Amino acid sequence: MRSIKGRLLGWLIFGFVAVSAIAGYGVYLKARGEAGELFDYELRTVALSLPPDVATVGVAVGPSPQLEGLSEDRIAIEVRNQQGRVVYRSEDTPPFERGAEGFRTIEVDEKHWRVFSAQVGERFVQVAQPVSVRDALAARLALRTLWPFALLLPATIVLVLVVVGRALAPIRGVTRALSTRSFEALEPLRFDSAMPVEIRPLVHALNDLLARLGTASQAQRTFVADAAHELRSPLTALRLQLQAAERDGSLKGEGRTLAQIEERLNRLIRLVQQLLALAREDALGVAEMQPVDLRRLAEQAVGDLSLVAETKSIDLGLEVDHAAAADGEFAVMGEPHALTAVLNNLLDNAIRHTPTGGKVDVVLQRDANGIGLSVRDNGPGIPEDELPRVCDRFYRSAGAEGQGSGLGLAIVARIVQRHHASLALRNNEDGLGLTVSIAGLNPAAVETLQRSTQRAVAPE
Repeated sequence: MRSIKGRLLGWLIFGFVAVSAIAGYGVYLKARGEAGELFDYELRTVALSLPPDVATVGVAVGPSPQLEGLSEDRIAIEVRNQQGRVVYRSEDTPPFERGAEGFRTIEVDEKHWRVFSAQVGERFVQVAQPVSVRDALAARLALRTLWPFALLLPATIVLVLVVVGRALAPIRGVTRALSTRSFEALEPLRFDSAMPVEIRPLVHALNDLLARLGTASQAQRTFVADAAHELRSPLTALRLQLQAAERDGSLKGEGRTLAQIEERLNRLIRLVQQLLALAREDALGVAEMQPVDLRRLAEQAVGDLSLVAETKSIDLGLEVDHAAAADGEFAVMGEPHALTAVLNNLLDNAIRHTPTGGKVDVVLQRDANGIGLSVRDNGPGIPEDELPRVCDRFYRSAGAEGQGSGLGLAIVARIVQRHHASLALRNNEDGLGLTVSIAGLNPAAVETLQRSTQRAVAPE
């Protein structure tokens, strides 16, 4: 995976290091050349400033006291008289052949020397210096010149990292703004005057795409809502006509055939109702929260579906956490109609998939994470590999029975998401039935619930 930041940093740092290396090498050569000129000047100064009494008879065996202070470990001195005989030679100095006046580089005993020769009065003076010592000293002086580069290079690399990071910060901001959005948030991205001009075309293109997606999504929701609304009335009228014709005897047919027709018609009507509910949930967007007594809603849902449960001899009940069974302990912030739809869908699914003589329970609980509810049945459950998909729209398990449309759990998941809670489905540990749990509903203060209830029942 290619990274713009990585490429920028790599090329900038590589380029700066390469240019610094070339510039440093040039500075090193320049400093070394200047150091060589300085050492040549030193040799010439030593040769021309030798005291006159150095030229004594015979060869000196040690350094002269008058040469104290001169670096005789770096400089070798040889003095000849008019007859060309050596009258002085510094200690550990090899014999040099007399050469022409000026500078030259010679090799003596496999060692290179830089030699300056000059006729000073009646003496012929040769001052030499080992090339290795000369190069080492020149390199040392040149490196002293280059030491600021050693500080400048890491400081510049840090500066490049900071500048590139800050320059790419708007891209990270756009990434965060998109990654933290929900799938239905299609409003345009906002940017201020600090947004670089290079990023603005990208943001404009994203906003244009979001606008087109919003238009398409709205058109789809409108189509579903309109189609469901248009289908609801004819289907209801058709069912009434079918029932009326069956009662007055004008509709003739086998009982089984009429039952199948009525079953499929009821399934179509339920599908239309579910489509309307789903379209309504998609259109709501942000939930408008108010205090709701979840226990009262659960009691109402159990009462509404008790007759349906009795037709299959299903034991339908409500269990409450007895440690928190006081009035108002299950007050939550939510939408009453939406939470009622959640309870009705979960109970309807559980009753339809639970065999005759089974059991369905609604369980309310409260803990440190908030208020939750569970709907537990002892039906066939759902295969483990299908659990992640059962909340998808129009998805039905391969072994599912009944008149389900595959939208009930999708509506529940949508409502739970708008309430910022979590939905979980799991098969019971004993292998019988399914438990659908909703956790993390935000509690509401009891006083707030009481005030809301009083406003709801106050006479106009």
